[in-house]
Amino acid sequence: MDTQNLLQRALRLEWLSPEEGVFLFENAATTELMFVANQLRQHHVPGNTVTWIIDRNSNTTNVCIANCKFCNFYRRPGHGEAYITSIDEYRQKIDEMFELGGEQLLLQGGHHPDLGLRFYTDLFRQLKDIYPNLKLHALGPPEIAHIAKLENMSHYDVLAELQKSGLDSLPGAGAEILSDRVRRLISKGKCGGEEWLNVMRAAHQLHLTTSATMMFGHIETNLERFEHLAAMRQVQSEKPADAKGFIAFIPWPFQDEDTILKKIKRARNAVTGDEYVRMIALSRIMLPNVKNIQASWLTVGKQVAQVCLHAGANDFGSIMIEENVVSAAGARFRFTADGIQQAIREAGLVPQLRNQQYEPRILPERIRQQELDHATMIVD
Repeated sequence: MDTQNLLQRALRLEWLSPEEGVFLFENAATTELMFVANQLRQHHVPGNTVTWIIDRNSNTTNVCIANCKFCNFYRRPGHGEAYITSIDEYRQKIDEMFELGGEQLLLQGGHHPDLGLRFYTDLFRQLKDIYPNLKLHALGPPEIAHIAKLENMSHYDVLAELQKSGLDSLPGAGAEILSDRVRRLISKGKCGGEEWLNVMRAAHQLHLTTSATMMFGHIETNLERFEHLAAMRQVQSEKPADAKGFIAFIPWPFQDEDTILKKIKRARNAVTGDEYVRMIALSRIMLPNVKNIQASWLTVGKQVAQVCLHAGANDFGSIMIEENVVSAAGARFRFTADGIQQAIREAGLVPQLRNQQYEPRILPERIRQQELDHATMIVD
């Protein structure tokens, strides 16, 4: 294999095999990967605009029986710290989110053994009755698979009921690495890789917009990373022509602080900034049918994420008014609306607020005023 030939094929939007992706990862210079990925970014999303979103990551419950070895957030049933979020708590969270300019609730939880489909359909309807303009970006393939097993229903039928009750889009949560070898070792209680993909196939048939993710840098091989990307690409190619399917791909490195995976399997987050930039670039190269690539500033910090904006990424994610799961394993970075826009400008690009469908939003008046006040302070 030859890196230049592979990169030229990538520029022609050809599908590279997992083995070819590994070859580029292990042999191509970072600058070469960044250049090609940026060219592909310009093909898919021309211009110098970088999108971002205001939303809130809240949790229905922290009770979970999946026993993922990388998760510090979950509690077993009956634990003294176990909870199910109440409607009054949702009201407080959502009111604050709207006040801060957001309109979307990213709502996820655990594999609670007693919360079936009725719980979620009732919850979604109640939230939409109270907040008709609220966007619900909720659950994820493992939770859909869990509910389907509890109810003895198909993924499609579970998703159809959730969609009717108010589900607007499905996050790509719980993908980790789609290799079943890896999943048996790090998240045995979750659905397997093929079932994760099948949930997404069902969502796309219902024209539910989804995202795709990858958590890497633990016990997977380089080949398993690129097989993961190839599997995502294949599912995207199967969606109905008029469906958006995977609207974005978001890779992030494993956060290892105090996790069982670190203690038992000796897995550590050894992903360097350079390696993360390379994986962002190769995500763009390996996924020619996914339009948006997001840099995970939450896990890698501002400066590395800024470099990613010149390595194929065109989205900077959310300011994350609330985030509990990844933070519980060591992610410490935070942004305000002003800060995330400033970070994008520092990278020489133009920030654009968006919604989950990657459509532009007008910046709320309160945030515009904050920016004007900040600019005045700098001039003064």
